[in-house]
Amino acid sequence: MHQDVLDLARLQFGLTAAGHFLFVALTLGLGTIVAVLQTRATLTRRPEDDRQVRFWGQLYVINYAVGIVTGLVMEFQFGMAWSGLTHEAGNILGASLAVETLVAFFVESTFLGLWIFGWHRLGRWAHLATIWVVVLTAYLSAYWILVSNGFLNHPVGYGSEDGTLVLTDPAAVLTNPAALLPLVHILAGALLTAGFLMAGISAYHLFRRTAEADFFRRGLRTGVYVAAPALLAAAVSGGLQFAALASFQPMKSAVFGGRAAEVARVQAELTSRFGPGDYIPSEGWTQGGGLVMLISFGLMMYLCFAGVILAAFRKVVLRFRLWHLVLMASVPLPYLAMTGGWVFREAGRQPWVVYGLLRTEDAVSDLSPGTMRLSLTVFATLFLLLAVLNGWLMARHARRGPDDPGLGRDERAAGDSPPVPATPLSRY
Repeated sequence: MHQDVLDLARLQFGLTAAGHFLFVALTLGLGTIVAVLQTRATLTRRPEDDRQVRFWGQLYVINYAVGIVTGLVMEFQFGMAWSGLTHEAGNILGASLAVETLVAFFVESTFLGLWIFGWHRLGRWAHLATIWVVVLTAYLSAYWILVSNGFLNHPVGYGSEDGTLVLTDPAAVLTNPAALLPLVHILAGALLTAGFLMAGISAYHLFRRTAEADFFRRGLRTGVYVAAPALLAAAVSGGLQFAALASFQPMKSAVFGGRAAEVARVQAELTSRFGPGDYIPSEGWTQGGGLVMLISFGLMMYLCFAGVILAAFRKVVLRFRLWHLVLMASVPLPYLAMTGGWVFREAGRQPWVVYGLLRTEDAVSDLSPGTMRLSLTVFATLFLLLAVLNGWLMARHARRGPDDPGLGRDERAAGDSPPVPATPLSRY
């Protein structure tokens, strides 16, 4: 009976955490690009640069808004299903999660509201500052989440009092390599995700011979030139994490490498250290997640290297329809890579929820299987509806193009000035 509750709780957490993370990744990456675009628009004061900010910024706002709702849902299920974790490690995890909540729901959200409604009301430099505050606090929020997750994967700076974990070395927790290396990896992956999305949406319009050819030519080149260095950063930071696995989580490293002798050796060591038990994580989930990540990375590597060359030629960007189709089809690749990497990171540390300190089976709440099934059904349905809603809203805005998006519209000057003329493809 308890095993049923454990399996359902793990499935629920996996679905909600992975689903929320996909929203977060695009928010981090696209927000950074929008901030850079607005910096350029603020400096040049050209209408065409402002249109870039408003079009891509509206996609950012849509994804951010739905992502906030998924985050609230994930926090609720976390508190409901994993009371053992909060009881055992709440003294350490509680502080970082509380700071993240303050950053995300007060500072970040407040300044995002100022950015959304501050167009034509705030000075251009003050308005630019608001989006950069949003982006930097989003980075800070990601850092605090990874401080908590890093402790789960590689606990440091702790002691034990009355059977619970207590914080003894804050500096060790805040500088945990299991948090800092993934932070770089995730930020690079976020930029990679946003770059592929921008390139894919721009390719869609260029493939249809849009009248906004110059607008989406710039969007495609921006996406490609952001994705390429982001891919390299993700590769380097990911490689450093793989190298650290041998010391942090040797069993995960052995299982992923398929080294049966080393798996047996580590199993014997952990049995001697922690007592009898199965310390081997699921080979299917661990190896499968890692392979999905690596295969997706390989495909993106070829696309990025080819894209950097092709994007240098104006007519190729505008007229190479096969490339446009490839870019449209490749938009899901960063999502696949991140989901595979998340599964590899989280499933590979089983049977521990806090590695070497707290088993997953001891962290789950004392709930009935019926309650967990109902909870899983409700949360999974809600996440599916939110994902569909987000996809529909973003696709609807992306198809409409840059003509008068709601974001940044100056109602006071409506109708006073003509729109920026589109550049027809026939001119090239």
